[in-house]
Amino acid sequence: MDLEAVHTFVAVAEAGQFQKAAADLSITQQAVSKRIAALERDLGVRLFTRTPRGAEPTIDGQAFLPHARELMRAAERAVASVRTGRRPLRVDVIASRGAAAGLMRGFHRAHPGIELDVLMLLDIEPAVTAIRSGAIDASFRAVAAPGRPLPEDIESVRVLDEPLQLLTGPAHALAGARSVTVAELAGHRIWIPGLVPGSEWAAYYDDLVAEFGLTIESTGPNFGSDALLDTVADTPALATFMGEHTRLIWPAGHGLRRIPVTDPTPVYPHSLLWHRDNPHPALSALRAHLAATAPGHDAAGTWTPDWVIPR
Repeated sequence: MDLEAVHTFVAVAEAGQFQKAAADLSITQQAVSKRIAALERDLGVRLFTRTPRGAEPTIDGQAFLPHARELMRAAERAVASVRTGRRPLRVDVIASRGAAAGLMRGFHRAHPGIELDVLMLLDIEPAVTAIRSGAIDASFRAVAAPGRPLPEDIESVRVLDEPLQLLTGPAHALAGARSVTVAELAGHRIWIPGLVPGSEWAAYYDDLVAEFGLTIESTGPNFGSDALLDTVADTPALATFMGEHTRLIWPAGHGLRRIPVTDPTPVYPHSLLWHRDNPHPALSALRAHLAATAPGHDAAGTWTPDWVIPR
């Protein structure tokens, strides 16, 4: 169905005259007549009755009018959804309780007038593909994973170094410590289910293990953070790593402990990725906000893998 013809039909119905509708649309009256005639052929009905006062919708025209108006509203929404600055900024934060989600909450508080679509993609490859296709505007990732350079059209900036903490149950051997050194973790079982081989976070933990001789187990299915917390709380021999900015809620009876890791403190490097040609004005606002609020990187006493590029 020709949307211009539908638009013309609505204009004639509202103006009550072909001539006035033509003036409103800045086209000739002949063009209006041709569009209406073509629409009537498509629909197989007559839409207007000519009267001394102009044009009145027939019974079929009256039935079609509300649907025609809805078609025009839908067309306007479709155009607005892709018009720069009119659609929401779409950002991938990986996990709803993670540090990246916290950064986006801070941005929303600072810029409540900017509409956001926040979503979660599992791995960097679909995230980069979505950025390049325009499906999303930006993604928070660890950049760059070894052997997986970013495409030339993808920009990145490091926005947050998040310290890791040790999470234990109340009966764990380290549960009473105010802090633990990396060396003290050697020999303890650290369980991180769901490490995906080839992912940036798996690469991070592989380097952490190699650097400090730790034992990280990723066996078993990943049933989510609630199941992880339940297991750590009930298993004295198990602990896990958790980002300092990760929001966690657990039952009071779990008695879980969050213990800072020091000498050095492993930090997880969060970066923002976006397409260099993305014109969305809210993306510039997000980058400016993160630049203004992000702390420095590679602070003394911290550790990140060699492949993490400070930017």
